[in-house]
Amino acid sequence: MNPSVKIFSGTGSQQLAEKIAQRFGAPIGKINIQKFSDGEFQPIFLESIRGDYVFLVQSTFAPTDNLMELLLMIDAAKRASAYKIIAVIPYYGFARQDRKDKPRVAIGSKLIATLLQAAGADRIITMDLHAPQIQAFFDVPVDHLDSSAIFIPYIEQLKLTNLTFAAPDVGSTNRVREVASYFNAEMVICDKHRKRANEIASMVVIGDVSDRDIVLIDDICDTGGTLAKAAGLLKEKGARSVRALITHPVLSGKAYENIENSVLEELVVCDTIPLKQESRKIKVVSVADLFAIAIRNAYENKSITSLFIHSQLRGRDK
Repeated sequence: MNPSVKIFSGTGSQQLAEKIAQRFGAPIGKINIQKFSDGEFQPIFLESIRGDYVFLVQSTFAPTDNLMELLLMIDAAKRASAYKIIAVIPYYGFARQDRKDKPRVAIGSKLIATLLQAAGADRIITMDLHAPQIQAFFDVPVDHLDSSAIFIPYIEQLKLTNLTFAAPDVGSTNRVREVASYFNAEMVICDKHRKRANEIASMVVIGDVSDRDIVLIDDICDTGGTLAKAAGLLKEKGARSVRALITHPVLSGKAYENIENSVLEELVVCDTIPLKQESRKIKVVSVADLFAIAIRNAYENKSITSLFIHSQLRGRDK
């Protein structure tokens, strides 16, 4: 008999996991996260997973209980004789700690990779890592999905006439350049200088934005300070409209206030992290279909290349 697929969710990604399971065509697996009075918890699978492909859906955003919960689920699945254990991590936390950029600091994203493998993960499926080279921290296969597969159709239906893409900082230029190439559109860069984390000292726009409809693209929106400042600067330079498409809505601190008070037409985010509150400017698009396809292709040993923008660009150029 071929191994069957079982999809389970941690507490941090329950709504998304249910959507993924529905799109995949399987019921969400039964699991109980037993909690003790001191805050400790223990995942318990409530159905047999012996010999099955087990997909565990959990984004590892704050608090770190989400990460610990995923590690314990992986360990429980391994001890329950699952055939393959695949960690589906829509948002990979600690990804901004991807290198030793100052003395005496940890490389958090490498540590998380080590922990996931030590717990027993056979494969990782994630989306829009802050630094793509984090894939090299793993010695198991990593399927790194690209949110452009979701954002490109959204941009197309906007039918903007003077479309220009903007990178809110130099670090996001590669991802923005790919999307701009797809639309044969121009690209500008908002070059920022920070005094310290989450605090911008200065910012300049590299490129012409006069009378243009600007789309800012990035992987993470944390406090929203960079987005708000970039949008304001672009409008000052003559942009006709400014909107932002961001994969992971971390949205900490005064993020909602910053977005509400900004000149952004809208902030479009994915449901890799659930929103803490509603906002008239924030629109959510789901990654469920993309992850459901990736799970099916991983199970059936099929390629996932068609899900990526560079594959679509090659196909269009032929």
